[in-house]
Amino acid sequence: MQPPASASAAPAPAAAHVEALLASYADFPQPGIMFRDLNPVFADAAAFRAIIDDLADQHRGQFDAVAGIEARGFLLAAAVGYAANAAVLAVRKGGKLPGTVLTEEYNLEYGSARLELEVGQLPAGTRVLILDDVLATGGTIAATTRLIERAGYTLTGVGVVLELIDLHGRERLGTAPVHAIVSI
Repeated sequence: MQPPASASAAPAPAAAHVEALLASYADFPQPGIMFRDLNPVFADAAAFRAIIDDLADQHRGQFDAVAGIEARGFLLAAAVGYAANAAVLAVRKGGKLPGTVLTEEYNLEYGSARLELEVGQLPAGTRVLILDDVLATGGTIAATTRLIERAGYTLTGVGVVLELIDLHGRERLGTAPVHAIVSI
């Protein structure tokens, strides 16, 4: 008896899933912005698994902890941390963490904000991979990079699902190696 075709077919690469499921919304959250929505990608189990496998495999052996940026970066960091048996750091929006925190202000493509990281969660020198859903102007990831370095950790790379290349965000990240599953 032959197994069903789907059981023997190789899984689609993460990029194919992202390209097939990515939704776009013009003029959201304000006129002139093209919002790229990865929620339909994350809602598809096969696509989510392919993304997590891609991010974990791309950086395997290079990190001890994964830093996820609020909010969708949390999804990625938790899953990659689990897959790689690595610690997970939560980089939160300002005012959401207790105790002693490091704070970084940054500009978004349509405003400004701040991020925070609790101090002393991991030993100094811990190798950290930053994960987020989208690299746009680079402000959020650049601020996270500064937080990781100020906390005494070693940044080993950045992984994103989607890079919006026309916004030149990679240029704000210095020499940090960046892996984007899809660049548009």
